[in-house]
Amino acid sequence: MNDSKKGKCPVMHGANTEKQNNVMDWWPKALNLDILHQHDTKTNPLGENFNYAKEFKKLDLEALKNDLKALMTDSQEWWPADWGHYGGLMIRMAWHSAGTYRVADGRGGSNTGNQRFAPLNSWPDNVNLDKARRLLWPVKKKYGNKISWADLIILAGNMAYESMGFKTFGFAGGREDIWHPEQDIYWGTEKEWLTKDRYGSEGDSESLENPLAAVQMGLIYVNPEGVDGQPDPLRTAQDVRTTFKRMAMNDEETVALTAGGHTVGKAHGNGDASILGPKPEGADINNQGFGWMNPNGKGYAEDTVSSGLEGAWTSTPDRWNYTYFHLLLNYNWELQKSPAGAWQWEPTDIKEEDRPIDAHIPGKRQNPIMTDADMAMKMDPEYRKISERFYNDPEYFAQVFAKAWFKLTHRDLGPTSRYLGSDSPKEELIWQDPVPKANFTLNDAEIDDLKKKLLNCGLSKTELINTAWDSARTFRGSDYRGGANGARISLEPQKDWEGNEPKRLKNVLNKLTEIQSSLDKKVSIADLIVLGGSAAIEKAAYEGGININVPFSPGRGDALEAMTDAESFDVLEPIHDGYRNWLKKDYIVQPEELLLDRTQLMGLTAPEMTALVGGMRVLGTNYGTTKHGVFTDNVGTLSNDFFINLTDMNYSWKPINENLYHIVNRKTGETKWTATRVDLIFGSNSILRSYAEFYAQDDNKEKFIRDFINAWVKVMNADRFALR
Repeated sequence: MNDSKKGKCPVMHGANTEKQNNVMDWWPKALNLDILHQHDTKTNPLGENFNYAKEFKKLDLEALKNDLKALMTDSQEWWPADWGHYGGLMIRMAWHSAGTYRVADGRGGSNTGNQRFAPLNSWPDNVNLDKARRLLWPVKKKYGNKISWADLIILAGNMAYESMGFKTFGFAGGREDIWHPEQDIYWGTEKEWLTKDRYGSEGDSESLENPLAAVQMGLIYVNPEGVDGQPDPLRTAQDVRTTFKRMAMNDEETVALTAGGHTVGKAHGNGDASILGPKPEGADINNQGFGWMNPNGKGYAEDTVSSGLEGAWTSTPDRWNYTYFHLLLNYNWELQKSPAGAWQWEPTDIKEEDRPIDAHIPGKRQNPIMTDADMAMKMDPEYRKISERFYNDPEYFAQVFAKAWFKLTHRDLGPTSRYLGSDSPKEELIWQDPVPKANFTLNDAEIDDLKKKLLNCGLSKTELINTAWDSARTFRGSDYRGGANGARISLEPQKDWEGNEPKRLKNVLNKLTEIQSSLDKKVSIADLIVLGGSAAIEKAAYEGGININVPFSPGRGDALEAMTDAESFDVLEPIHDGYRNWLKKDYIVQPEELLLDRTQLMGLTAPEMTALVGGMRVLGTNYGTTKHGVFTDNVGTLSNDFFINLTDMNYSWKPINENLYHIVNRKTGETKWTATRVDLIFGSNSILRSYAEFYAQDDNKEKFIRDFINAWVKVMNADRFALR
């Protein structure tokens, strides 16, 4: 084509590749509902009938493990293995997949195989992990849909350790792949990699912005060169302690993971990092999806540049060993610069036999190295005590590391009921939030009898509904924690959470315990809580003229105090609940945005959110019995009145303060109702108003009630994984 013909190309240039204005870009302050539309099933090529658990059961797990072990020593010319073993690379890949998890919202982690997509596949801390996944491709191709990328990445890390002589604690499958980036995860506000503006107070590691855990954009944990790239092991220790705590690890687990992760493999920085090619998402087509291509030397093997640091941590980095603490504690270390110009620590006067052999040049020995975080394990007093204990008791170190590695790679997989495969450990750990299996069954007649008892026990419909909701609303699909199963709302710390209205909750639990003690069968409190709410909703619908059954699936167990890590559950405490029109205090983020975040964690869609809010308002379930948003004269009756009155143009909305409005009759000037931003967003946001108008229609009253009940049951059963 000549230039004139090119100019007449019928394709709008850049329409699909350059950044175009999103619809919402024109109105940046408008409520963006995209968080509720993530992972649209239309992007999933497996189809809606695909069942991963069934496919996984067809997997020959032993054959897969053997293939992975064989892969470890099958060095490929296009990306040669260090010491002829890919173990270090595969462990780093698994670690960085799992290491993005943070306890505050349960997001990140290995659950979805998100490392395949931007931004994670192009993070500075994930340099050259694109090669690790490509090395895995022949294995993924062979076993197909029976193993997800998410599971395969973690299993590859396990098999790397086992092929290098370390016995892992176990492996469980159950992670299902996503098919496009998880854009609902907040990774920080920074527009550039590796800047540090996520702290409220300079030098205070505890002021790291929530829910973030990594200290800088693009890192998994901390900067290996030191805080802001300036070596200082004691300052780095503060960052390490904060970030590992936010990833669910205590000090002992932190030291074990640092040492165990650095026992094998090496850091790569033998070259000029500034001349590396673009990251995978920005690389040219001919790079085959690879990023960070190095134009110098071979570009790989001894010329590899990843972190910028250069060297191994231990004397025999191609196999499991116990030299990490020997080297760290028994030698003096001084700061040096790597060939790439990065700060690293190297020993002085080291014995020749303690120096590791070069990864690619036969017979050549190199100095071992330590990062600033490694030196923190020696310099920080608490970390030093743990390091010395591990050094003096290698077997204990191996045990702690095995469990810490399992926790790291399985923390967001949820309870053991979600675990797949014969390699799942038999021992149940407290961080898995164990719940005893129910030892009773209920038939329909028994369920109906229980409903009558619950409705006639002296508790109001609102008390029953609120208790069921408060019990179930803690569920978050990010790491499958929380929910009604286990009845932990009756235990510390949940029974005293402000959002659970402890006085009201105590009264309800006392009544339910009375009912339980009077039964011939020992029905769990967890089931009674959920059934009480469901029975109350049935009655409220009947009072509204609709005779409908709220589906109930018994079988929940009651957790014990000994099964509950109170400190671990603190992160699940609600500080807001738009469904019950409650804020613990005023926040910088608007209440409607908090509602969207909670809704996404609960796995609900925008229409389900709309139906639930409308129903909860007319049922009178507001926190503290406030009347905000209760747009009905028949409180306690399940109806579509909320939507009818919200969309009624006979009323105007008058702001009283930032989160309180009066709903005023246009003719008389009388205030008919009060409302919050969460209430009125369903009438002002164009998308949410379209749902509100739908439910306000004269022909959709019964449709609304059915949709409300379906959404309610979805929340009540969110943690009943066997029902899915």
